[in-house]
Amino acid sequence: MKEAISIKLLYISLAVLCIVSSETKIRSMAMKLFDAHCHLQDQRVVDKAPLLIHIANAAGVVYIAVDGITEKDWHLVKEMSDEFDSVIPNFGLHPWYVEGKSRSWFNTLKELLEANPSAAIGLDKSPLAKGVDFGEQVEVFKKQLQLAKDLKRPASVHCLDAFPELLQIMKEIGPFPAGVILHSFQGSPEVVPQLTKLGSYFSFSGHLMPLKEDKARKIVKAVPLDRILLETDAPDALPINPIFFVPGNATLNQPANVHSVLTYVASLLELSKEELADISYKNALGVFYFQGSKIPLK
Repeated sequence: MKEAISIKLLYISLAVLCIVSSETKIRSMAMKLFDAHCHLQDQRVVDKAPLLIHIANAAGVVYIAVDGITEKDWHLVKEMSDEFDSVIPNFGLHPWYVEGKSRSWFNTLKELLEANPSAAIGLDKSPLAKGVDFGEQVEVFKKQLQLAKDLKRPASVHCLDAFPELLQIMKEIGPFPAGVILHSFQGSPEVVPQLTKLGSYFSFSGHLMPLKEDKARKIVKAVPLDRILLETDAPDALPINPIFFVPGNATLNQPANVHSVLTYVASLLELSKEELADISYKNALGVFYFQGSKIPLK
């Protein structure tokens, strides 16, 4: 009985979602979007991932980069990529989990990437990693960044309040012709030129929206147009004005809400949504296209 009620509620949620988002879906037919970073393997949404992927695809989100963050979820990302053409797999070790890594983590990661030529490398560097030793974070980060360069794959990086360290490491190992994606970028405008020179792209998400608008505008306008990407960081970073809601939990984010990010960033840049959609989509195709990738060469 409870299962029947849950299914009924799910259908009701989907019906409401379709009504609310119908205008967006119609307009999105002329726009192609790329969610450059999310975590659909997250336990909060993994059981709904097929549904969320279909909703995103219907809303014009052609590709979704799904980033694995620990040895325990890499297989989920691979399975998702194997099942859905639109999912671009990323494998890496998040700093919150470096202390729980196995002795063979690096060999496992390397073998996974070599066996899955479509995969990029997702990694993270943050001083707010729940008390995890920062020195160990840096050691793990360097190994993954070097691996990305050796394999000629793009690397997705989250950096929070550690840009001096990040710049130093990137200067030591770089440059990075395959690209480094600074996901949910909220760094100062001053670091953008140096990071750009080293091969960085700057991806914006709903995390940008709580900032004061003037600060957000300065950050976004500091980035060259040919280096801008858009993402959701789902199931986190729910936009302030989301268009789509995860059935059963309206506090969670999903890839289709890259539309909300598009609208906000376009307003900061004083561009039309169509202009920014075209720019960011082409940028994402460029950085996520590499030998063996799932993205066809145009």
